[in-house]
Amino acid sequence: MKAVVMNRWGGPDVIEFVEVFEPVPGPGQALVEVAAAGVNFMDTGVRRGLAWNDVPDPKILGVEGAGRVIAVGDGVGDLWPGRRVAWVYSPGSYAERAVIRADALVPIPDAIDDRTAAAVMMQGLTASHFATDFYPVRPGDIALVHAAAGGVGLLLTQIIKLRGGHVIGRVSSADKLAIAKEMGADHVIVDTEGQFADEVIRLSGGEGVHVVYDGSGPKTFQGSLDALRLSGTFCWYGPVLGGPGPIDIMKLPKSIKIGYATFFDHIHTPGLLRSRSARLFDWIVEGKLKIRIGGEYRLADARNAHADMESRTTTGKLLLIP
Repeated sequence: MKAVVMNRWGGPDVIEFVEVFEPVPGPGQALVEVAAAGVNFMDTGVRRGLAWNDVPDPKILGVEGAGRVIAVGDGVGDLWPGRRVAWVYSPGSYAERAVIRADALVPIPDAIDDRTAAAVMMQGLTASHFATDFYPVRPGDIALVHAAAGGVGLLLTQIIKLRGGHVIGRVSSADKLAIAKEMGADHVIVDTEGQFADEVIRLSGGEGVHVVYDGSGPKTFQGSLDALRLSGTFCWYGPVLGGPGPIDIMKLPKSIKIGYATFFDHIHTPGLLRSRSARLFDWIVEGKLKIRIGGEYRLADARNAHADMESRTTTGKLLLIP
């Protein structure tokens, strides 16, 4: 079978589309034919040597996707060949077929197609964690969402609105403004220099926002601090772009609360994975959550998908189609 692998760290050019051995499911595993694989910033981090350094080369990239079960190993009772499933954080997803732990698979409702299911898993569960667990948005809350036209930002904006909140979105270019507004942002700021705090405070009535969701890297950290109101919450995420450096906790302003949100804390049991994925699927079927697929690429063109993602010109979710 064909798969996308890397043998060394580097830019998109280190990615290779090659023939690999056919995987075989062991006990508690399923063999899945991949219909669509999600492209995530963490994949570019793996490619550049920021993660998976204990995994020997060549390693198959990708952690997310959707497809159909082909075979199951011993001890798998609730899956069968032909069942449509989706998954998140199962290494080796940039491939025609993948072996995945059965308890990491979630059933896809008939009303949802494979591409939509693959597009919502990583970013949808991340956005769900941010707005329902890390800081449960309440009616009337005002949130600042960075990268509001990105995959997480578009879903996060919609979930905040579902919970009765207001959204001030920040985007990096004027051509992303319309899509952020289309998905529900009440106000959108175009900014590339990290100079957004004064405008956020103005748009929030002079008090600042209740919560900031910031995955844009160190450049926006100070502005996000400045944009918070008294006792506001700072949700920091996204390891690929790095952290802000050492923080003196006694110099944090306005009695704010700050933390690093990890989506695994949202789905730390198979039961939570299935129930929270099912909630996302329900919102999609009910028309409450729109999934924007910003680009589809052949599996053989994974290099192009990585290059486009790192260019910061894309919006929504990027998918690889075997």
